[in-house]
Amino acid sequence: MATLPAMTAVISAQSDIVSLRMSHCRAEHAARSAQYHLAVLHYRTCLEVAERREDCRAVEFFALKLAGCYDQMDLGSKAASFRALADCGADHGGGDHGGAPRIG
Repeated sequence: MATLPAMTAVISAQSDIVSLRMSHCRAEHAARSAQYHLAVLHYRTCLEVAERREDCRAVEFFALKLAGCYDQMDLGSKAASFRALADCGADHGGGDHGGAPRIG
């Protein structure tokens, strides 16, 4: 039988995954609707979760999504900084998750 701390950790991890997926869906919807300020808000949440999980591929993925939003908002310097973050994540390898971030 699992101990209480172990069960709490599993529930917390599942909650993080659900939160990440919800934020990603909200960000995608906002970006498709050209509501880039909202997309940035949700993609930043996703990026923070990916960084906490130490998931290099997800960090790269969400950093590039943020860069694209900032490009659409004509904020080139911010876009460049997120592209640099994505390049840094790619340089450190991202595990063998295929081409997709590990979000689940």
